[in-house]
Amino acid sequence: MGLDRDQFYDPDVLAIVPMGFCYPGTGPSGDLPPRKECAPAWREPLLAALPSVELTLVIGAYAQAWHLEGGRRTVTDVVRAWRDGWPQVVPLPHPSPRNRIWMKKNTWFEAEVIPALQERIAGLL
Repeated sequence: MGLDRDQFYDPDVLAIVPMGFCYPGTGPSGDLPPRKECAPAWREPLLAALPSVELTLVIGAYAQAWHLEGGRRTVTDVVRAWRDGWPQVVPLPHPSPRNRIWMKKNTWFEAEVIPALQERIAGLL
């Protein structure tokens, strides 16, 4: 994102809002999905309490399914269409070590999306 440590941890600059406030546990290939009752119970009231959000990074399949229209699409399809919500909403793959293969297969992401996102964030700061 191009933020330094102080900016990243400054609550006036950045909010990290998960899809669930409870750890769902571990499954056979990583963490289990967020619990289905969590986001409907609290997500909209919490986001409404953040009135000056200028950029939302929608990270991973669960957040993308919640925030973005378009039915069932792959993370790759959603991220490839990153300009659709620009400059307010940017879908991103989950920053998991398991996604290194995805990054290698989708070199356009680092070449196109990351520089645009860093420029947008710098402009907001």
